[in-house]
Amino acid sequence: MNIEQARFNMIEQQIRTWDVLDQDVLDLLMVVKREAFVPPAYKSLAFVDTEIPLPNGEHMFAPKVEARILQELVIKKHETVLEVGAGSGYMAALLAHKGRFVTTVEIDPTLKAMAQKNLTDYGVANVEVALGNGAQGWANAGSDAPYDVIVISGSLPVLPDTFLKQIKVGGRIFAIVGESPAMSAQIITRMSDTAYNTIKIFETDVKPLREALTPSHFVF
Repeated sequence: MNIEQARFNMIEQQIRTWDVLDQDVLDLLMVVKREAFVPPAYKSLAFVDTEIPLPNGEHMFAPKVEARILQELVIKKHETVLEVGAGSGYMAALLAHKGRFVTTVEIDPTLKAMAQKNLTDYGVANVEVALGNGAQGWANAGSDAPYDVIVISGSLPVLPDTFLKQIKVGGRIFAIVGESPAMSAQIITRMSDTAYNTIKIFETDVKPLREALTPSHFVF
C-alpha cells in the first residue's frame, strides 16, 4: 500500500466530501501521521472510513469525525485544551498542533499508557496524559481549568454542568449528546458568565464515555 496515496485519498474522498474544507485542517492531517497512532493489528485500516478498535472495547473516531471536530472548534495557538478520553493519543496530537497545551484524561490505564507512548514516540511535548475519570469534568490541582476548548471523545447521555463551568467565556466544547441510536454532535460556546450557544453539527451514534452521568428515566 502506498501510504501517502492512501492518506491523500482519505482526505479527498472521505473528509473533504464531509464538508471539511478548512485548508489548515486538511494540511494538518497530512502532517500528523495517523498510522503512528493506530494499533499495529489495524494499521491497514488507518485511512479507512471506520472506527478503529482499541484495547478494552474502545475505539478511535472515524477520520472524518476527527477532522470535523478540528474544523468546527477553530483552535488558536494560545488556547488550552482539555480532552476527555485519550484513546490512542491521535486526537490529542492533532489538538496539540493547533493549541498551546492539551490535557488529555483517560480512565483506562492500558489506553493511558498507549496514548503516552504514542505521543512520546511521535515527539509531541505539549500534551499531558492524565489517568482519571473526566466524564464529569476535570479540575485537578495544577490543571488549566477553566479551558479555552474541551473535546469529549465519547458520547454522553447528558452534558454535565461541570463542563459548562470549566470553559472560559468565548470557549468552545465539542460533545456528542444523547442515547443510541440518535445522538447529536454539538459545539457549545460560552457567550457570557450565564449564556451558552449550542449548534448541532451532525448526527451520529458512538460508544458512551465510561462512568458518564446517566439521567434518571423516572417520571414523577
